[in-house]
Parts: sequence; C-alpha cells; structure tokens
Amino acid sequence: MNFESENDTVTSMLLKSTLENKQNNENNGTDKEKAEFYKDEGNQFFKQLQFSKAIESYTLAIDNNPIESSYYGNRSFAYLKSEFYGYALSDANKSIELDPKYIKGYYRRASANLALGKFKLALKDYEFVVKTRPNDKDALQKFKECEKICKKIAFQRAIAIDDSLLNKSAWDQIDIETLRRSNVESDYNGPKFNSNKISIEFVKELIEHYKKQKVLHKKFAYEILFQIHDMLKKTPTLVEINVETGKKFTICGDIHGQYYDLLNIFKINGLPDEQNGYLFNGDFVDRGSFSVEVIFTLFALKLVFPDNLFLARGNHESLNMNQMYGFEGEVKSKYSAQMFNIFTEIFNLLPLTHLINSKVLVMHGGLFSNDEVTLEDIRSINRNRQPPEEGLMCDLMWSDPQYIEGRSPSKRGVGIQFGPDVTTKFLEKNKLDYIIRSHEVKQDGYEIMHNGKCITVFSAPNYCDTMGNKGAFINIKGDDLNPKFTSYEAVDHPKIKPMAYANSFSMFGLS
Repeated sequence: MNFESENDTVTSMLLKSTLENKQNNENNGTDKEKAEFYKDEGNQFFKQLQFSKAIESYTLAIDNNPIESSYYGNRSFAYLKSEFYGYALSDANKSIELDPKYIKGYYRRASANLALGKFKLALKDYEFVVKTRPNDKDALQKFKECEKICKKIAFQRAIAIDDSLLNKSAWDQIDIETLRRSNVESDYNGPKFNSNKISIEFVKELIEHYKKQKVLHKKFAYEILFQIHDMLKKTPTLVEINVETGKKFTICGDIHGQYYDLLNIFKINGLPDEQNGYLFNGDFVDRGSFSVEVIFTLFALKLVFPDNLFLARGNHESLNMNQMYGFEGEVKSKYSAQMFNIFTEIFNLLPLTHLINSKVLVMHGGLFSNDEVTLEDIRSINRNRQPPEEGLMCDLMWSDPQYIEGRSPSKRGVGIQFGPDVTTKFLEKNKLDYIIRSHEVKQDGYEIMHNGKCITVFSAPNYCDTMGNKGAFINIKGDDLNPKFTSYEAVDHPKIKPMAYANSFSMFGLS
C-alpha cells in the first residue's frame, strides 16, 4: 500500500520529468532563479504534508536546473514519504551521481533501500555517512540500528536454513494437545469455546472483548491459529468463488490494523454469514496498532464461515514488512515471538488470487511483466514462501496500474506498473470481465481505471490517522457482477498511534 491519492497528477509530472533524460545530459540551458522558486515552493508543500504537490514542484525545479543534486535529494524525500521507494532510490542515485559529496543523497538512498528490505545496501550508505561525518549523532544512531537489523536477519536466516534442512516448523515448539487440556486462569473473563469448536457467538464475544482493549487468552488464540493453518494448507493458490443468484458478496481492500474501521464495515454491511459473503483482499496487518485484533477476528470468521469468507495475501503478509511496520512488535507485545513465527508460516499459505463466477479476478497488487500469463499459470505458483523480488507472485502482490499504455518500472521498486492495454490483453486472453485489486490509498476509497476494467478498493479510512481518505468496499451480486461502491469515513479508536509497535524501524522516518 502506498500514500498515493493523486496518481494521475504524479504520473503526468513524471512523464515531463527530466530524470536521467538525454535532454538533461545535453544541458540545453538552465534557469536557476526559476528552479530555486520551484524548490522553495516544493519545500512549502512538503511542510504541509502535500507530498504529491511537492513532487510536482521539485520536478519543475529539476526541469529548470537538471544538474543540481539537492533537487533530486528533495524529490527523493517526497517520494519516500509517498512510499514510492523505487523512484526515491532513482533520485537518490542521481543526486549522488551529480555530487558524490552530497551527504543527504546517501541518507535518502539508505532509507529507500531500507524500505525495500535491502538492509546491507542501506548499512553501506549509513557507514559512509558516519565515516564522512563522525560527529553526526543521528547518522551514528541510524548506522548502529541498521547494523543490529542486519545481524538479526543474518541470525534468523541461519536458523531458518537449519530448520528448513531439518524440515522444522514453528508448530514443533507447540504441544497443541497439552494446550487444549490446559486450564484457563480463574481471572480470565474473556471469550471461550468448548470442544475446539469456534462459533459465531464466540466471534461476537471476541469483538466485544477487543472493544475493551483486552487480549484473547493464548489457549484460544493458538487454537484459532492451528485450525486456520490446517485449513489454508488445503487451499489452492487461485480460489474459485461462486456467488449464487440474488446473494450479496462484498470485496474489501487493505485494513492495515484499523480494527475499529473493520467493525464499522460490519456495522454498515453486516457480519459475514451464508447470505453475506466477504473477500478481504490482503494487507490485514501492519501500520495500524490493532493488527492482532483484526487478524484473529478475520481468522475466527473464516473458521465459522469457510465457504463465505475469503482471505487473500497482500504484500504486508510477509516477514520483511511485518518486521518493519509493526506487526512483529505487536504480536511479541501481546503474545510472543513464538506466535509471530507461526503467523509467518500461516501468511505463506494465504491464497494469492480469487476468481468470482469465472469472470472477475481479484488480487492484491496487479498484473504481470508479460502478456502470456494464464489462470493456469497462476494456479501453479508455489506460494508457500516469502515473496520473491520478481515473477508472477511478486507482481500479484506488488504491481500497480498506470494511466498510460504499456509497462513502466514500479514506483515502489518492486513489481511493475501496467497500462490499460496490458489489462485488456490479460482479460481477453483469460475470458474475464474485469479485475479488482487493492494496495493503494484512494481518496474515496476506490478508483475505476482502464475503461472500467481495473478497479482499486482500499478499506482503511484516514490511513495512518493522517491521510484524510475515505475507505470503501464493493458489493456485487451473483446475477449482477456490476460493482456498487460504498464509501465511509474513519471512526474513533483508542488513543494508540499507528506504528506504535514498529520499535526501531519508525526512527528511520518511514512511518
């Protein structure tokens, strides 16, 4: 997910941009005074948190003086705030190319690589800054923190390799039968279930329990995880959904740990049941500080209504994202590191796509880097792993639509951007009507692109308590696949800020 709400404007500005353009290299004249005016204008927009407008102004500054490294550094920072990490990295590289002594360029590049999970590259730049400016306390702090991250990841990978060779699972450390027989403390007054049977009454009690900011007992939490893990192991990568004539079906986008907004969806649209099916299209967790509540509620509902509620994997159902954006810290705070490892295994099993009535394909991110992909290719993806940096699985979780035709490098640095012609070819090849995806903030909670053939839905209103956007969901019926949109405002939540559990990662300014 990213902070984009003015994609058309930004894209059009980028098309005019002189970033690594041959005309820049020829340097056909500059207007330094005008460039400074646009830079100052961009700085004002940046201070007002209007990052799209800041990017426009910095782009105009670059157009008028394409050899000034600081303009690229400024635009890189605005891209970072907009979560366009691929563009941020390109601008940081350009700023360093123009002026190898421009220290902020190394800061920007380190932040972009950090956000992309390229921790060793980030560490290298922080190390350069520390050597260049040994008295810079901020740089030293970031270097030490990044070094800790690299060591932690190296240790985790070593353990993971050992576990893989021994065919170990995080469940090997849990004796589920002993846990089932264990007694619950007498002072626990939260929801319970008997005979390991999860009911809708239990879910309703759980919701009320969570509203009081209480924690589900670990006995019942592990039971939910055990059952959902067993269920998802038997689930295909592409799930086919049949919505019967007259029945309503709802597609929701990113929730991102905004539990009280999730409950508002249920208030507006009803809880899931046999007549009211749902598909939640990934990014259930991270950023919002009630991700544990979101995921346990959705998992419990999936167990109660396995044929009426569906869950897809987003790019934030992955280890790197969870380590950076809060879910790992939240699970460890409310439960344990052991439980977080189990979540990681479960997320690997989430399906990547859903096909509704053989006509509507739903994925979190978008389409592919070539035109030959079929539904059968998607079915055969090995999803039980961390997302790769390229290929079909990566594109399904990370790609974004664009307004212009063709394909472009991703603004995020992962996946691609695909145009209306790409969407049309894919739909025609696979005999589909349209696609639904999520992954991006939209001001009204949704956006219709590509002549109505590519729809984005995003369900986290006032994202991160700062964006002011609406959330939305889509309703369709089995005999009428025409999407109908409902937008809604954010609701109040307990005074716990987003990214409250992100720990050291928030210090990098990536929140």
